[in-house]
Amino acid sequence: MQIYLVGGAVRDHLLQRPVVDRDYVVVGALPEILLAEGYKPVGKDFPVFLHPQTGEEYALARTERKRGHGYHGFVFQADATVTLEQDLARRDLTINAMAQDADGRLIDPYHGARDLADRVLRHVSPAFAEDPVRVLRVARFAARLAAQGFSVAPETMALMRGMVEAGEVAHLVAERVWTELRKALGEERPSAFLRVLRECTALHVLLPEVDALYGVPQRAEYHPEVDTGVHVEMVLDAAAKIAPGDDVVGFCALTHDLGKALTPQGELPRHIGHEQRGVAPLRALCARLKVPTEHAALAEQVCREHLNVHRALELKPATVLKLLGALDALRRPQRLQPFLAACLADKRGRLGHQDDAYPQAEYLRAAHAAAAGIEATAFTAAGLTGPAIGAAMRAARIAAIAAVKASHAGLQSTV
Repeated sequence: MQIYLVGGAVRDHLLQRPVVDRDYVVVGALPEILLAEGYKPVGKDFPVFLHPQTGEEYALARTERKRGHGYHGFVFQADATVTLEQDLARRDLTINAMAQDADGRLIDPYHGARDLADRVLRHVSPAFAEDPVRVLRVARFAARLAAQGFSVAPETMALMRGMVEAGEVAHLVAERVWTELRKALGEERPSAFLRVLRECTALHVLLPEVDALYGVPQRAEYHPEVDTGVHVEMVLDAAAKIAPGDDVVGFCALTHDLGKALTPQGELPRHIGHEQRGVAPLRALCARLKVPTEHAALAEQVCREHLNVHRALELKPATVLKLLGALDALRRPQRLQPFLAACLADKRGRLGHQDDAYPQAEYLRAAHAAAAGIEATAFTAAGLTGPAIGAAMRAARIAAIAAVKASHAGLQSTV
Protein backbone atom coordinates (compact mmCIF):
# COMPACT_ATOMS: atom_id res chain seq x y z
CA MET A 1 0.00 0.00 0.00
CA GLN A 2 1.30 3.45 -0.99
CA ILE A 3 -0.13 6.81 0.05
CA TYR A 4 0.26 10.04 -1.94
CA LEU A 5 -0.69 13.64 -1.26
CA VAL A 6 -2.66 14.81 -4.30
CA GLY A 7 -4.51 17.65 -5.95
CA GLY A 8 -4.96 21.09 -4.46
CA ALA A 9 -2.45 20.69 -1.64
CA VAL A 10 0.34 19.93 -4.11
CA ARG A 11 -0.74 22.71 -6.45
CA ASP A 12 -1.01 25.35 -3.74
CA HIS A 13 2.33 24.35 -2.19
CA LEU A 14 4.04 24.86 -5.54
CA LEU A 15 2.22 28.20 -5.97
CA GLN A 16 3.29 29.21 -2.46
CA ARG A 17 -0.34 29.68 -1.50
CA PRO A 18 -1.75 28.59 1.87
CA VAL A 19 -2.62 24.88 1.87
CA VAL A 20 -6.08 24.54 3.39
CA ASP A 21 -7.06 20.91 2.79
CA ARG A 22 -4.92 17.84 2.28
CA ASP A 23 -6.33 14.93 0.30
CA TYR A 24 -4.60 11.60 -0.19
CA VAL A 25 -4.83 8.75 -2.67
CA VAL A 26 -4.14 5.20 -1.54
CA VAL A 27 -2.71 2.84 -4.17
CA GLY A 28 -2.58 -0.93 -3.85
CA ALA A 29 -5.10 -1.28 -1.04
CA LEU A 30 -8.58 -2.66 -0.44
CA PRO A 31 -11.26 -1.07 1.76
CA GLU A 32 -10.84 -3.85 4.30
CA ILE A 33 -7.23 -2.83 4.91
CA LEU A 34 -8.13 0.77 5.73
CA LEU A 35 -11.05 -0.29 7.89
CA ALA A 36 -8.77 -2.61 9.84
CA GLU A 37 -6.43 0.33 10.52
CA GLY A 38 -9.25 2.44 11.94
CA TYR A 39 -10.15 4.61 8.95
CA LYS A 40 -13.81 5.68 8.85
CA PRO A 41 -15.70 5.23 5.56
CA VAL A 42 -17.56 8.28 4.20
CA GLY A 43 -17.78 7.77 0.43
CA LYS A 44 -21.12 6.85 -1.12
CA ASP A 45 -20.15 6.39 -4.77
CA PHE A 46 -16.57 5.25 -4.22
CA PRO A 47 -14.36 4.36 -1.24
CA VAL A 48 -13.29 7.47 0.68
CA PHE A 49 -12.11 7.26 4.28
CA LEU A 50 -11.25 9.65 7.08
CA HIS A 51 -7.94 9.21 8.88
CA PRO A 52 -8.56 8.09 12.49
CA GLN A 53 -6.31 10.84 13.94
CA THR A 54 -6.24 13.76 11.48
CA GLY A 55 -9.70 13.44 9.92
CA GLU A 56 -8.15 14.06 6.48
CA GLU A 57 -9.59 12.31 3.42
CA TYR A 58 -7.98 9.20 1.97
CA ALA A 59 -9.49 7.81 -1.23
CA LEU A 60 -8.67 4.57 -2.95
CA ALA A 61 -7.15 5.14 -6.39
CA ARG A 62 -9.94 4.91 -8.94
CA THR A 63 -10.84 5.20 -12.59
CA GLU A 64 -14.14 6.32 -14.03
CA ARG A 65 -16.04 6.06 -17.25
CA LYS A 66 -18.99 8.00 -18.58
CA ARG A 67 -22.44 6.44 -18.70
CA GLY A 68 -25.17 9.05 -19.16
CA HIS A 69 -25.53 12.84 -19.10
CA GLY A 70 -24.42 15.30 -16.46
CA TYR A 71 -21.94 14.76 -13.68
CA HIS A 72 -23.87 11.86 -12.13
CA GLY A 73 -23.46 9.66 -15.18
CA PHE A 74 -20.23 7.88 -14.16
CA VAL A 75 -19.21 4.37 -13.22
CA PHE A 76 -16.22 4.13 -10.87
CA GLN A 77 -13.68 1.38 -10.43
CA ALA A 78 -11.62 1.43 -7.24
CA ASP A 79 -9.44 -1.55 -6.43
CA ALA A 80 -5.84 -2.48 -5.71
CA THR A 81 -4.94 -2.69 -9.42
CA VAL A 82 -5.57 1.00 -10.21
CA THR A 83 -2.31 2.92 -10.52
CA LEU A 84 -1.54 6.46 -9.37
CA GLU A 85 -1.18 7.62 -12.98
CA GLN A 86 -4.64 6.21 -13.81
CA ASP A 87 -6.14 8.01 -10.84
CA LEU A 88 -4.49 11.31 -11.79
CA ALA A 89 -5.65 10.93 -15.40
CA ARG A 90 -9.31 11.29 -14.40
CA ARG A 91 -8.72 14.74 -12.87
CA ASP A 92 -9.77 17.98 -14.53
CA LEU A 93 -6.70 20.19 -14.93
CA THR A 94 -3.03 19.36 -15.17
CA ILE A 95 -2.29 21.63 -12.21
CA ASN A 96 -4.63 19.44 -10.13
CA ALA A 97 -3.19 16.16 -11.42
CA MET A 98 0.06 16.12 -9.46
CA ALA A 99 1.01 14.01 -6.45
CA GLN A 100 3.70 13.89 -3.81
CA ASP A 101 5.02 10.77 -2.12
CA ALA A 102 5.99 10.42 1.54
CA ASP A 103 9.52 11.69 0.77
CA GLY A 104 8.21 14.85 -0.90
CA ARG A 105 9.04 13.65 -4.44
CA LEU A 106 6.75 15.17 -7.09
CA ILE A 107 4.89 12.79 -9.42
CA ASP A 108 3.71 14.82 -12.40
CA PRO A 109 2.80 12.62 -15.40
CA TYR A 110 0.69 15.31 -17.08
CA HIS A 111 3.09 18.26 -16.73
CA GLY A 112 1.11 20.26 -14.21
CA ALA A 113 4.25 21.93 -12.83
CA ARG A 114 5.08 23.22 -16.29
CA ASP A 115 1.57 24.64 -16.67
CA LEU A 116 1.88 26.26 -13.25
CA ALA A 117 5.06 27.96 -14.40
CA ASP A 118 3.42 29.00 -17.68
CA ARG A 119 0.26 30.17 -15.86
CA VAL A 120 -2.03 27.94 -17.96
CA LEU A 121 -5.25 26.16 -17.03
CA ARG A 122 -5.19 23.07 -19.28
CA HIS A 123 -7.30 19.90 -19.26
CA VAL A 124 -5.60 16.58 -18.55
CA SER A 125 -7.27 14.48 -21.24
CA PRO A 126 -10.27 14.38 -23.60
CA ALA A 127 -12.18 12.73 -20.73
CA PHE A 128 -12.52 16.27 -19.35
CA ALA A 129 -15.51 16.65 -21.70
CA GLU A 130 -17.44 13.93 -19.89
CA ASP A 131 -18.11 16.03 -16.78
CA PRO A 132 -19.86 19.40 -17.27
CA VAL A 133 -19.01 20.53 -13.73
CA ARG A 134 -15.48 20.97 -15.03
CA VAL A 135 -16.58 23.97 -17.09
CA LEU A 136 -17.57 25.68 -13.85
CA ARG A 137 -14.42 24.53 -12.08
CA VAL A 138 -12.17 25.96 -14.77
CA ALA A 139 -14.02 29.27 -14.54
CA ARG A 140 -13.67 29.19 -10.74
CA PHE A 141 -9.95 28.48 -10.91
CA ALA A 142 -9.66 31.39 -13.33
CA ALA A 143 -11.33 33.58 -10.68
CA ARG A 144 -8.83 32.35 -8.10
CA LEU A 145 -5.69 32.60 -10.21
CA ALA A 146 -6.31 35.36 -12.78
CA ALA A 147 -4.52 37.88 -10.56
CA GLN A 148 -1.41 35.71 -10.90
CA GLY A 149 -1.62 35.77 -14.68
CA PHE A 150 -3.39 32.45 -15.35
CA SER A 151 -5.50 31.98 -18.44
CA VAL A 152 -7.34 29.07 -20.05
CA ALA A 153 -5.48 27.12 -22.73
CA PRO A 154 -7.07 27.62 -26.17
CA GLU A 155 -7.61 23.89 -26.64
CA THR A 156 -9.36 23.67 -23.27
CA MET A 157 -11.59 26.61 -24.14
CA ALA A 158 -12.47 24.92 -27.43
CA LEU A 159 -13.30 21.70 -25.60
CA MET A 160 -15.58 23.58 -23.19
CA ARG A 161 -17.39 25.24 -26.10
CA GLY A 162 -17.99 21.81 -27.54
CA MET A 163 -19.44 20.64 -24.23
CA VAL A 164 -21.88 23.56 -24.23
CA GLU A 165 -22.87 22.88 -27.84
CA ALA A 166 -23.42 19.20 -27.02
CA GLY A 167 -25.87 20.17 -24.29
CA GLU A 168 -23.81 18.75 -21.42
CA VAL A 169 -23.81 21.99 -19.42
CA ALA A 170 -27.60 22.16 -19.58
CA HIS A 171 -27.72 18.92 -17.55
CA LEU A 172 -26.04 20.47 -14.51
CA VAL A 173 -28.27 20.43 -11.43
CA ALA A 174 -29.02 23.71 -9.70
CA GLU A 175 -27.26 22.82 -6.47
CA ARG A 176 -23.96 22.13 -8.22
CA VAL A 177 -24.14 25.34 -10.25
CA TRP A 178 -24.80 27.33 -7.07
CA THR A 179 -21.97 25.61 -5.19
CA GLU A 180 -19.42 26.54 -7.86
CA LEU A 181 -20.84 30.06 -8.32
CA ARG A 182 -20.74 30.68 -4.58
CA LYS A 183 -17.11 29.60 -4.39
CA ALA A 184 -16.21 31.78 -7.37
CA LEU A 185 -17.85 34.82 -5.76
CA GLY A 186 -15.47 34.41 -2.84
CA GLU A 187 -12.35 34.33 -5.01
CA GLU A 188 -9.90 37.17 -5.66
CA ARG A 189 -11.01 37.99 -9.23
CA PRO A 190 -14.63 36.81 -9.71
CA SER A 191 -14.88 38.74 -12.97
CA ALA A 192 -12.72 36.04 -14.56
CA PHE A 193 -15.43 33.49 -13.73
CA LEU A 194 -17.91 35.41 -15.88
CA ARG A 195 -15.43 36.01 -18.68
CA VAL A 196 -14.49 32.34 -18.99
CA LEU A 197 -18.12 31.21 -18.95
CA ARG A 198 -19.01 33.83 -21.52
CA GLU A 199 -16.12 32.93 -23.80
CA CYS A 200 -17.15 29.27 -23.87
CA THR A 201 -20.85 30.32 -24.25
CA ALA A 202 -21.88 28.66 -20.96
CA LEU A 203 -22.91 31.94 -19.30
CA HIS A 204 -25.99 32.15 -21.52
CA VAL A 205 -27.02 28.65 -20.41
CA LEU A 206 -26.24 28.95 -16.69
CA LEU A 207 -26.81 32.64 -15.91
CA PRO A 208 -28.86 34.08 -18.79
CA GLU A 209 -29.94 37.06 -16.65
CA VAL A 210 -26.29 38.09 -16.28
CA ASP A 211 -25.33 37.24 -19.84
CA ALA A 212 -28.07 39.58 -21.08
CA LEU A 213 -26.26 42.57 -19.53
CA TYR A 214 -23.35 42.44 -21.97
CA GLY A 215 -23.68 44.94 -24.76
CA VAL A 216 -26.27 47.03 -22.90
CA PRO A 217 -25.03 50.66 -22.90
CA GLN A 218 -25.07 53.06 -19.94
CA ARG A 219 -24.56 56.81 -19.75
CA ALA A 220 -20.84 57.47 -20.10
CA GLU A 221 -20.83 60.36 -17.62
CA TYR A 222 -21.79 57.93 -14.85
CA HIS A 223 -20.29 54.77 -16.37
CA PRO A 224 -17.16 55.46 -18.43
CA GLU A 225 -16.94 51.70 -19.09
CA VAL A 226 -20.37 52.02 -20.82
CA ASP A 227 -21.10 48.27 -21.20
CA THR A 228 -23.28 47.02 -18.32
CA GLY A 229 -21.70 43.57 -18.40
CA VAL A 230 -18.26 45.10 -18.00
CA HIS A 231 -19.62 47.21 -15.14
CA VAL A 232 -20.86 44.08 -13.34
CA GLU A 233 -17.42 42.49 -13.74
CA MET A 234 -15.84 45.59 -12.20
CA VAL A 235 -18.35 45.62 -9.34
CA LEU A 236 -17.58 41.96 -8.61
CA ASP A 237 -13.87 42.67 -8.37
CA ALA A 238 -14.49 45.76 -6.24
CA ALA A 239 -16.62 43.63 -3.90
CA ALA A 240 -13.82 41.08 -3.64
CA LYS A 241 -11.48 43.86 -2.44
CA ILE A 242 -13.98 45.47 -0.08
CA ALA A 243 -15.23 42.21 1.47
CA PRO A 244 -12.70 39.45 0.64
CA GLY A 245 -14.22 35.99 0.56
CA ASP A 246 -17.76 37.23 1.29
CA ASP A 247 -19.99 35.46 -1.24
CA VAL A 248 -23.12 37.27 0.06
CA VAL A 249 -21.65 40.62 -0.94
CA GLY A 250 -20.43 39.01 -4.15
CA PHE A 251 -23.90 37.74 -5.03
CA CYS A 252 -25.40 41.17 -4.39
CA ALA A 253 -22.74 42.67 -6.66
CA LEU A 254 -23.48 40.11 -9.38
CA THR A 255 -27.22 40.76 -9.44
CA HIS A 256 -27.66 44.42 -8.51
CA ASP A 257 -28.21 45.67 -12.09
CA LEU A 258 -30.16 42.81 -13.70
CA GLY A 259 -32.96 45.23 -14.55
CA LYS A 260 -30.79 47.08 -17.06
CA ALA A 261 -31.17 44.19 -19.50
CA LEU A 262 -34.91 44.95 -19.53
CA THR A 263 -34.70 48.69 -20.25
CA PRO A 264 -36.78 49.50 -23.37
CA GLN A 265 -34.54 50.09 -26.38
CA GLY A 266 -35.89 53.61 -26.88
CA GLU A 267 -34.79 54.68 -23.38
CA LEU A 268 -31.15 53.63 -23.67
CA PRO A 269 -28.58 54.54 -22.46
CA ARG A 270 -30.70 55.76 -19.52
CA HIS A 271 -32.07 53.13 -17.14
CA ILE A 272 -34.89 54.78 -15.24
CA GLY A 273 -36.59 52.25 -12.97
CA HIS A 274 -34.03 49.51 -13.49
CA GLU A 275 -33.99 48.88 -9.73
CA GLN A 276 -37.62 47.71 -9.81
CA ARG A 277 -37.24 45.90 -13.14
CA GLY A 278 -34.36 43.91 -11.72
CA VAL A 279 -36.44 42.19 -9.03
CA ALA A 280 -38.21 39.73 -11.36
CA PRO A 281 -35.05 38.35 -13.05
CA LEU A 282 -33.32 38.23 -9.67
CA ARG A 283 -36.11 36.16 -8.19
CA ALA A 284 -36.10 33.88 -11.22
CA LEU A 285 -32.34 33.31 -10.89
CA CYS A 286 -32.62 32.64 -7.15
CA ALA A 287 -35.48 30.19 -7.63
CA ARG A 288 -33.72 28.30 -10.42
CA LEU A 289 -30.42 27.94 -8.55
CA LYS A 290 -32.06 27.45 -5.13
CA VAL A 291 -30.08 30.36 -3.71
CA PRO A 292 -30.08 30.51 0.12
CA THR A 293 -32.74 32.77 1.63
CA GLU A 294 -30.38 35.35 3.13
CA HIS A 295 -28.39 35.72 -0.10
CA ALA A 296 -31.62 36.23 -2.04
CA ALA A 297 -33.15 38.64 0.49
CA LEU A 298 -30.11 40.90 0.73
CA ALA A 299 -29.54 40.83 -3.03
CA GLU A 300 -33.12 41.97 -3.59
CA GLN A 301 -32.67 44.91 -1.22
CA VAL A 302 -29.43 45.94 -2.94
CA CYS A 303 -31.19 45.64 -6.31
CA ARG A 304 -34.11 47.81 -5.13
CA GLU A 305 -32.26 50.35 -3.03
CA HIS A 306 -28.71 50.87 -4.31
CA LEU A 307 -29.56 54.17 -6.00
CA ASN A 308 -31.20 55.43 -2.82
CA VAL A 309 -28.02 54.58 -0.93
CA HIS A 310 -25.97 56.52 -3.47
CA ARG A 311 -28.32 59.48 -2.86
CA ALA A 312 -28.51 58.94 0.90
CA LEU A 313 -27.23 62.38 1.91
CA GLU A 314 -30.03 64.02 -0.08
CA LEU A 315 -32.82 61.83 1.30
CA LYS A 316 -35.23 63.08 3.93
CA PRO A 317 -34.71 61.54 7.39
CA ALA A 318 -38.09 59.80 7.09
CA THR A 319 -36.96 58.23 3.81
CA VAL A 320 -33.72 57.04 5.41
CA LEU A 321 -35.76 55.39 8.17
CA LYS A 322 -37.92 53.75 5.50
CA LEU A 323 -34.76 52.50 3.77
CA LEU A 324 -33.49 50.98 7.03
CA GLY A 325 -36.90 49.43 7.54
CA ALA A 326 -36.94 47.86 4.07
CA LEU A 327 -33.59 46.28 4.89
CA ASP A 328 -34.96 45.18 8.30
CA ALA A 329 -31.71 46.56 9.68
CA LEU A 330 -33.17 47.60 13.03
CA ARG A 331 -34.10 44.00 13.82
CA ARG A 332 -31.20 42.47 11.88
CA PRO A 333 -28.31 44.89 12.24
CA GLN A 334 -25.91 42.32 10.77
CA ARG A 335 -27.42 43.03 7.35
CA LEU A 336 -26.25 46.63 7.19
CA GLN A 337 -22.53 46.05 6.62
CA PRO A 338 -22.82 43.64 3.64
CA PHE A 339 -25.58 45.82 2.18
CA LEU A 340 -23.38 48.91 2.30
CA ALA A 341 -20.35 46.94 1.05
CA ALA A 342 -22.29 45.91 -2.07
CA CYS A 343 -23.39 49.50 -2.68
CA LEU A 344 -19.82 50.73 -2.26
CA ALA A 345 -18.70 48.08 -4.77
CA ASP A 346 -21.26 49.45 -7.23
CA LYS A 347 -19.84 52.94 -6.75
CA ARG A 348 -16.25 51.82 -7.23
CA GLY A 349 -16.97 49.34 -10.01
CA ARG A 350 -16.68 52.01 -12.68
CA LEU A 351 -13.78 53.00 -14.88
CA GLY A 352 -11.67 55.60 -13.08
CA HIS A 353 -13.65 55.39 -9.82
CA GLN A 354 -11.92 52.44 -8.15
CA ASP A 355 -10.77 54.50 -5.15
CA ASP A 356 -13.71 56.89 -4.72
CA ALA A 357 -14.76 57.91 -1.23
CA TYR A 358 -18.24 56.87 -0.13
CA PRO A 359 -19.50 59.12 2.70
CA GLN A 360 -22.98 57.68 2.22
CA ALA A 361 -21.91 54.52 4.06
CA GLU A 362 -20.59 56.44 7.06
CA TYR A 363 -23.79 58.49 7.19
CA LEU A 364 -26.09 55.47 7.01
CA ARG A 365 -24.15 53.62 9.69
CA ALA A 366 -24.50 56.65 11.96
CA ALA A 367 -28.19 57.03 11.07
CA HIS A 368 -28.77 53.36 11.83
CA ALA A 369 -27.03 53.62 15.20
CA ALA A 370 -29.08 56.67 16.11
CA ALA A 371 -32.37 55.05 15.11
CA ALA A 372 -31.52 51.78 16.84
CA GLY A 373 -30.84 53.72 20.04
CA ILE A 374 -34.52 54.66 20.30
CA GLU A 375 -36.29 51.96 22.33
CA ALA A 376 -39.87 51.42 23.42
CA THR A 377 -39.14 51.40 27.15
CA ALA A 378 -38.92 55.20 27.41
CA PHE A 379 -42.36 55.58 25.85
CA THR A 380 -44.07 52.88 27.88
CA ALA A 381 -42.61 54.53 30.99
CA ALA A 382 -44.25 57.76 29.86
CA GLY A 383 -47.61 56.00 29.83
CA LEU A 384 -48.04 55.41 26.07
CA THR A 385 -49.75 52.24 24.91
CA GLY A 386 -50.59 50.41 21.68
CA PRO A 387 -50.11 52.20 18.36
CA ALA A 388 -49.08 55.38 20.16
CA ILE A 389 -45.79 53.74 21.13
CA GLY A 390 -44.96 52.93 17.50
CA ALA A 391 -45.85 56.42 16.33
CA ALA A 392 -43.73 58.03 19.05
CA MET A 393 -40.77 55.75 18.29
CA ARG A 394 -40.99 56.56 14.59
CA ALA A 395 -41.04 60.32 15.28
CA ALA A 396 -38.09 60.00 17.67
CA ARG A 397 -36.10 57.95 15.18
CA ILE A 398 -36.73 60.46 12.40
CA ALA A 399 -35.56 63.24 14.73
CA ALA A 400 -32.44 61.25 15.64
CA ILE A 401 -31.62 60.69 11.96
CA ALA A 402 -32.21 64.41 11.28
CA ALA A 403 -29.61 65.24 13.92
CA VAL A 404 -27.15 62.86 12.29
CA LYS A 405 -27.86 64.41 8.90
CA ALA A 406 -27.16 67.87 10.30
CA SER A 407 -23.79 66.67 11.55
CA HIS A 408 -23.00 65.37 8.04
CA ALA A 409 -24.20 68.51 6.29
CA GLY A 410 -20.85 69.22 4.63
CA LEU A 411 -20.77 65.89 2.81
CA GLN A 412 -22.07 65.38 -0.69
CA SER A 413 -23.51 62.24 -2.29
CA THR A 414 -21.86 61.13 -5.50
CA VAL A 415 -23.97 58.84 -7.70
